[in-house]
Amino acid sequence: MTAEEWQFIYFSAAMALLSTVFILPGGLGLAWLMARRQWRGKAIVETLVSLPLVLPPVVTGLVLLRLLGRRGPFGRWLYERFDVEIVFTWKAVVLALAVMSLPLFVRATRTAIEEVNPRFEQLARTLGAGEWRVFFTITLPLARRGVLAGMLLAFARALGEFGATIMVAGNIPGQTTTLSVAIYHHVQLGEDGHAWTLAAVAALIAFAAVWGSELLLRRRRP
Repeated sequence: MTAEEWQFIYFSAAMALLSTVFILPGGLGLAWLMARRQWRGKAIVETLVSLPLVLPPVVTGLVLLRLLGRRGPFGRWLYERFDVEIVFTWKAVVLALAVMSLPLFVRATRTAIEEVNPRFEQLARTLGAGEWRVFFTITLPLARRGVLAGMLLAFARALGEFGATIMVAGNIPGQTTTLSVAIYHHVQLGEDGHAWTLAAVAALIAFAAVWGSELLLRRRRP
């Protein structure tokens, strides 16, 4: 493998890891709300969270491009207020990966929280524990395997993301080229050998992540 190919791998792994960490706080909050609370409009929120799973990734990327571009509502505000550009930078890569992997993390974490016996949480409340303490000392420790499994699934999904990423971040060598984009680029150039090498690396990493997730879920079920 060439130094450039290793750079694609390191960059993709780093962006996937960063996007997984990025969705962790919000994903945990969403999963807890969906598992433990009922409110008007909950079905709409659940649908919006799951939408990236069924929409074509390029559509998700197009929406992000519209929102985060310099003329978009969020992109314009960030540029005018903080002089920060998102589109066609590594930040766009992280955001695209985060949006595409969030549904898997929320689903796995929500299921794990739902399997925690509410009696344990209620007992802690009767002893004077607040909601934050109940979550961090009861709910999260008991659901930790499901949360870790969700993080691994989110990482694997982020690593394999292509459509949304290329729409909002493009293919800028050394700046936004991920593993999937590099594979596509090599195929377009007829460099099948390089494409298959990177594809094998991507498959190995994804297999390890999904396998780890399955092991965690199997240990949790009993």
